[in-house]
Amino acid sequence: MGLNDETSRQSLIGLLRAPRYEVLPTDDIEQLVLTHVPHDVTMTITASPRRGIDATISLAERLAKHGYHVVPHISARLIRDDAHLREVLARVDALGRGEVFVIAGDAKEPAGDFPDSVLLLTAITAETHGLREIGVTGYPERHSFIEDDLTIQAMWDKRRIATYIVSNLCFDPRIVKKWVARVRRRGVQLPIHVGLAGVAEPAKLLRVSTRIGLADSARFLRGHSNWFMRMVQPGGYDPERFATGLLPDLAAPERRVVGLHFFTFNEIEATERWRQDALSRLLVA
Repeated sequence: MGLNDETSRQSLIGLLRAPRYEVLPTDDIEQLVLTHVPHDVTMTITASPRRGIDATISLAERLAKHGYHVVPHISARLIRDDAHLREVLARVDALGRGEVFVIAGDAKEPAGDFPDSVLLLTAITAETHGLREIGVTGYPERHSFIEDDLTIQAMWDKRRIATYIVSNLCFDPRIVKKWVARVRRRGVQLPIHVGLAGVAEPAKLLRVSTRIGLADSARFLRGHSNWFMRMVQPGGYDPERFATGLLPDLAAPERRVVGLHFFTFNEIEATERWRQDALSRLLVA
């Protein structure tokens, strides 16, 4: 555990005070957010092939009207062409937040001109827009569909366009720490938000997976074959143990770890309750 010094404790308090919650654009998620999530939490909204990019932007628009800082995910494989990109960017600009998270997406076939995120990022730079922040994904573990050398090259290609990185889901803080060190050795100095799973029961996660579509669920499980085993084993996964395991290494200023990005799988009530409890314990320690 990494909370043996005051610097680490204060670092974790800071990370937990302003996290990011990633949610799926299901029919019930808006009300769940309004009921359980305070406005100091940034809401990021995924894009899936089944629901399409419109569901992502529409939810972002509604949550923004309620005062949340929202970050829609823009999937390259769901954008048809430059005209469609301009339409999406115009809706994002209207949110007044100036931030998107750009991913390749896992649609089997691209909808149009953008099979990967590098091409979409390049196209975005050619458009007039009000974006101030553009996030991209980093992969602490081997990507299930992309060779390691391609993920490394993609990280290098994106560094001049993107403004921050969110690490993909990982259950081992040791792997994340080594990955952050490798990223810095490669010369990539973008700020990093560390991705981690929130609090959720496996049975509830299975129900959520059916709501996002069987194809989406299958893709997720192929990419995280040990995921359910980690969840169901006694003591197999705990977000607090994961977060403290990042310390003290990632509290160092030169690592530039600026936030935590929770993959909530829409179990935001449980994740938010855990966050508040963890903060209470840390503040009285």
